[in-house]
Amino acid sequence: MSKGKVKWDDLEAAYLFANGTPIGVASAYVSRSTGKTFWGSDEMDNLEELPPDVDTNPDYVAVPNKRDLDLGNQLVMDFARAEMPEHFEDIRDIFSRRGAYRRFKNFLLDNERLDDWYAYEARRTREALLEWCAENDIEVEG
Repeated sequence: MSKGKVKWDDLEAAYLFANGTPIGVASAYVSRSTGKTFWGSDEMDNLEELPPDVDTNPDYVAVPNKRDLDLGNQLVMDFARAEMPEHFEDIRDIFSRRGAYRRFKNFLLDNERLDDWYAYEARRTREALLEWCAENDIEVEG
């Protein structure tokens, strides 16, 4: 069977869709054979219908969430260690309470590092998604 390639932009959009809601509300899949992405949600209209065998056919692979790729709080701590070591304890303290991401982004704004965070997060997300694709026998184009 010939193997399709998923376009990077499609994969990234599917990842953002699947991660733009609480876990389990939205999902996205990639077909290994065609490279096509599919998006689904029980709570959103106007989405393409998922293939009926998406849960049973091994050709379809669910796009991971941030937790699956270890891109949650650990990513923030990695950023703090690598990019702002002088503020590591401050950032760790921010994440010891509720509402951490909002406070973290305000902290980055105050320190003029928000763009650095977004660049770091995008790079690490791309690396993690490409590694996930390799582990799941999915070829990426672009």
